[in-house]
Amino acid sequence: MPRVLVIVPFPFDDEGMANRSAQLEKVSIDPGVEFHYRSVKAGPANFDSYHDWLLADLGMLEAGLRAQEEGFDAVCIDTTSDSGMNALRSVLDIPVIAPGRASYLTALMLGHRFGVLTQWDPWIHEARKALVEYGLDHLCVGIESINRPPDMQNLLGGKEEEVFPLLRDAGMRLVDKGADALCLGSTTMHQAVAYLNENLPIPVIDPGPLTYKMAEMLLGMGLSHSRKAYAAPHQAKPDLIHAMLEKAASIDGVFGQG
Repeated sequence: MPRVLVIVPFPFDDEGMANRSAQLEKVSIDPGVEFHYRSVKAGPANFDSYHDWLLADLGMLEAGLRAQEEGFDAVCIDTTSDSGMNALRSVLDIPVIAPGRASYLTALMLGHRFGVLTQWDPWIHEARKALVEYGLDHLCVGIESINRPPDMQNLLGGKEEEVFPLLRDAGMRLVDKGADALCLGSTTMHQAVAYLNENLPIPVIDPGPLTYKMAEMLLGMGLSHSRKAYAAPHQAKPDLIHAMLEKAASIDGVFGQG
């Protein structure tokens, strides 16, 4: 039975992890594929700067470093920053799928140009950074934000009446700019996807569940990332990486309590 590891970018408690794993209910997956969720030992607070992105890369790398040895067949990254994807691809032979890149490329299968819809202004920089790195910025009509600070633990729960219409209106601005499809700028926004697909005239891509389906597809086809594109390190240092995160966890604690 194929086993997929989903790496969550914050050291959450059980409630926070349950909100993340709820994404699995949003997509039809072969019941023969098992999904296991694991949080990082330590990480950034908000993903709003290069400082945070560096910490996220390290935390995500450590969490998935031994996924292949542990018997997992694929890894999914649970953040549209795609943190840790490149590093994990360099040390793992199994597929590593990240939602930012996956959603942008899927949008281009559904239309000619796309827009990014995000929740908080500081996350605009994260999306712009990824689009430039992937060479896709010229195909993105824009990034719209409703500028509501995120609740990483509870996500959008309890704020639906306020937040969902704002997201719809921001999505319409991207439609007016020429977007043929929309990508959500965070996996924390998955609770709004059904509403947005019902209230916008173009497809809205749910980035987290998309990675689950892509993992299933790649495993079914026997494909993984190119070793030519993602060279293995000549001298890997897994013990160093684990030691760094163990120490960080002793300082930081559970998300929101450190």
